[in-house]
Amino acid sequence: MGSAGEKLELEFDEEIPFSSPQATIKIDSLHYEAPHIVSPRSYRSSRVLRKMYQISLLRSIYIVVIKAKINVLLPFGPLAILLHYVTGKHAWVFFFSLLGITPLAERLGYATEQLAFYTGPTVGGLLNATFGNATEMIISLYALNNGMMWVVKQSLLGSILSNMLLVLGCAFFSGGIIHQEKVQVFNKATAIVNSGLLLMAVMGLLFPAVLHFTHTELHFGTSQLALSRFSSCIMLVAYASYLFFQLKSQPNLYRSVSEDGEHNSEDSEEEEAPEITQWEAIGWLAFLTTWISVLSGYLVDAIKGASDSMNLPMSFISVILLPIVGNAAEHASAIMFAMKDKLDMTLGVAIGSSTQISMFVIPFCVVVGWFMGKPMNLNFQLFETATLFITVLVVAFMLQVRHST
Repeated sequence: MGSAGEKLELEFDEEIPFSSPQATIKIDSLHYEAPHIVSPRSYRSSRVLRKMYQISLLRSIYIVVIKAKINVLLPFGPLAILLHYVTGKHAWVFFFSLLGITPLAERLGYATEQLAFYTGPTVGGLLNATFGNATEMIISLYALNNGMMWVVKQSLLGSILSNMLLVLGCAFFSGGIIHQEKVQVFNKATAIVNSGLLLMAVMGLLFPAVLHFTHTELHFGTSQLALSRFSSCIMLVAYASYLFFQLKSQPNLYRSVSEDGEHNSEDSEEEEAPEITQWEAIGWLAFLTTWISVLSGYLVDAIKGASDSMNLPMSFISVILLPIVGNAAEHASAIMFAMKDKLDMTLGVAIGSSTQISMFVIPFCVVVGWFMGKPMNLNFQLFETATLFITVLVVAFMLQVRHST
């Protein structure tokens, strides 16, 4: 019995190290050390995330502000404001304001293009047209507030003609040079709808001019103003219906031609990678639009003085200089999309911009002038209206071909 008891005690003693308090302490220490090991990692990961965010923000600033060569003109904006308060020379303020707004308009188009990667081609074309027209719209509202209705009319008319002739022509020409061995095709449905809206806009501008020059007004000046306001409301409703039709009712009708074929290769997908994030693009859009609105105020204030000091007619400044600066974003975006064989985006920017100006910006200015007590109407004079009508007809017939060579 004694020997058997000693054997049991020895076996029990041999099992003690596996269940000893030291072993349990070690095991418990492992359990308690786990939180202390994880928390520094989470702290370091948060620091890494903050550094990554800072790097992303710095990279975004570099891409938008520093990388583009046209940004060498950015200092002219603050210089124009400084000259406005120091010297008061309207010619230099006007000239430097134009130079300062030009890169802002181009960068506005770039930020919109980056945002279009996240929204798709249909919404992307609409965003390009909307923010591309932000410059013209801001300048027009400032001029309307100062009672310069004729500057508003001529600058908006010049923007339509510039988009439909200069921007679209340069885009087709550049795309034809880059893609000489192929025929560039675009969606005909988009072209037909935009052409119809442009013709409707020309009708809205034609009626007040005909009423005025045929001397059939019952009340001189009042009748064309009332007709302009009524037509503007109809045009705004029609444009809202067009947006609903484009985005909600029939979105597949505006599908890009390249989406249906084999045009989208892996190489083209790599080219379409965005350079900045969606929220960075939205932030840059807000900042650039605000800065453009500030410079536009100084630009409008200096138009009259610049016209007198430089011996330039107001019509030349309104129809030629202001639209070229305001259309810098559309010009760059349309050419870039055409060179990438994206004619649907090109039409969405160039023709869509003209449609938006004629169907939204011009009627919106009339309605805003109505609330401001300004007699803004749709009478663009006979020669200007006839020029617009002929331009719309030429572009509408050209877009019936459905391809560009």
